[in-house]
Amino acid sequence: MKVAVLGSGNGALATAFEWAKAGHEVSIFDFEQFPKNIEQINNVGGIYSEGELEGFQKITYAGHDISKVVSDAELIFAVGPAYSTEPFGEACKPYVKPGQKYVVCPSSCAGSIVFKNALGLDIKDDSVIVAETSTLPYAVRIIGDAKIAVYNRLKGGYFLAALPTKYTDEIYGVLAPVFNTIKKAENVLKTTLQNANPVIHPAVSLLNAALIERTNGEFYFYEEGVTQSVGRLMKAVDEERIKIGKKLGITVIPDPILGMEQGYQAEPTYDTGYSEAPGFKGIKAQPSLDYRYFNEDAGFGLVFFSDLANQIGVETPVMDAVLKLVSVIMDRDYKAEKARTMEGIGLSKYSLEEIKEIL
Repeated sequence: MKVAVLGSGNGALATAFEWAKAGHEVSIFDFEQFPKNIEQINNVGGIYSEGELEGFQKITYAGHDISKVVSDAELIFAVGPAYSTEPFGEACKPYVKPGQKYVVCPSSCAGSIVFKNALGLDIKDDSVIVAETSTLPYAVRIIGDAKIAVYNRLKGGYFLAALPTKYTDEIYGVLAPVFNTIKKAENVLKTTLQNANPVIHPAVSLLNAALIERTNGEFYFYEEGVTQSVGRLMKAVDEERIKIGKKLGITVIPDPILGMEQGYQAEPTYDTGYSEAPGFKGIKAQPSLDYRYFNEDAGFGLVFFSDLANQIGVETPVMDAVLKLVSVIMDRDYKAEKARTMEGIGLSKYSLEEIKEIL
């Protein structure tokens, strides 16, 4: 099968490596402003990996010409941060062919809807399948030229849903032979709400703001950054996320339990469950506050959670407080920016029951 990977960051390279290892013909695209990893892959003809995925895999094409990557692709992965989803969709729009399958990996909150909108397709259009995953299937970092280290290939706690949901079985059948721990979710609201990054990253970063600024991130984000008080804030945010799910008829797995399923954590607590987690050891903090832990996980994730909650009548005072404080210390108003909202994805005009029916 011809597989396209949009993106050239950590997760994109791991995705490309594993699908090539599974015997598929893999091509990689990224925009011209991100040339480094593309150039390095071309220099060696593929990707090296160590850790839980090992070896070298050939990549058919890596470059900035999207027509060479997606035109004949049967399966297309959009692998990048939340702000990349819409540009990737817009880049694919001239080359969409009936029967293609797109997977936004990870969703980063309603990513499949954002991507489908960018393709110029109605949410109910079934000429192509657009799906999303709850998270990346790997903890992975680029450690050298065209070389990655996969520290954890998820053991579970990894969800998939198509848009509309009736196609989840079909896309699951394509992904499961490679992503063998993936599970089918009820709908894209489940994959959206199981995104744990908005629970973890803004809370830990906010309560370690001075240390991040003072040391430029020279400390261990989880081992040193998570204490009992930090854990209590994460727990409060998580409880609001679970309440949103309950109102939608979705069971949201508490994050420490999900972390155990994924292979990161050894105990289901919000303090030592993170600070002593085998899968989080050695992870340094971000080099500055101007980083995706605020800009993406608060600016897209918490903003979307809060906006969804408001529309369906769930109060989120803790999420709103975190957003307010993060906005103050970053000197920007994340809520006012509306990077990811119900209105922005075209669902603000629908009732709770109508949303369930549409998805």
